[in-house]
Amino acid sequence: MAKYRLVLLRHGEGAWTKENRFCSWVDQKLSSDGIKEAQNCGKHLKALGFEFDLVFTSVLSRSIQTAWLILEEMGQEWVPIQSSWRLNERHYGALIGLNRAEMALNHGEEQVKIWRRSYDVTPPPISESHPYYEEIHNDRRYKCSDVSQDNLPKAESLKDVLDRLLPYWNEKIVPELKSGKMILISAHGNSSRALLKHVEGDVFDHYDHFCGPLLVLLQKVHVFLVLRIPELGLKRTYL
Repeated sequence: MAKYRLVLLRHGEGAWTKENRFCSWVDQKLSSDGIKEAQNCGKHLKALGFEFDLVFTSVLSRSIQTAWLILEEMGQEWVPIQSSWRLNERHYGALIGLNRAEMALNHGEEQVKIWRRSYDVTPPPISESHPYYEEIHNDRRYKCSDVSQDNLPKAESLKDVLDRLLPYWNEKIVPELKSGKMILISAHGNSSRALLKHVEGDVFDHYDHFCGPLLVLLQKVHVFLVLRIPELGLKRTYL
């Protein structure tokens, strides 16, 4: 039997997804389809008998909204939620707001793939002239973060995401897991990939499903089972 249990999921679909744009730290709420995805996820988790003790989200609305909808469907609205910028989506720097197909035409498919999927390549940083700079970097939510606004990232590789996520994982989430709590993390594609790299030891490169939860059963920090829910097919096993 696994000693520690964690459900990790990516938020539901956002409005910019249909436009194929880099959303990153721009605060977007869920699309109508994204709302349905989160509600369906909650229904699946309820049917499987999950009872959460604590929920972690990023400070972006699509992550928080997904958690709210899931808990509402499960009748567990009372479960405490803790939010941190350290679970945010990857900061895509100057690429934020751009259409991926147009970028592929301008820079080539291979360069866009490197920016999106490489582990330690950082895209060009966001500048103060960027149309979304003020919206992101002067947002009041980051005044409450554990670093100054001047020290918030201006662009990140996946490695950078893992580096800023790990302190929160080790100091906040792991102690709650070790205390026996059932944890739900409602995060983003790249923060989920980074965390799975930490526990799996390799980049989990295909976690692109909106509201596609993974059940991570941890025996130790690096020994676990990953199951896809709702399919419940065994994905990978490490014993």
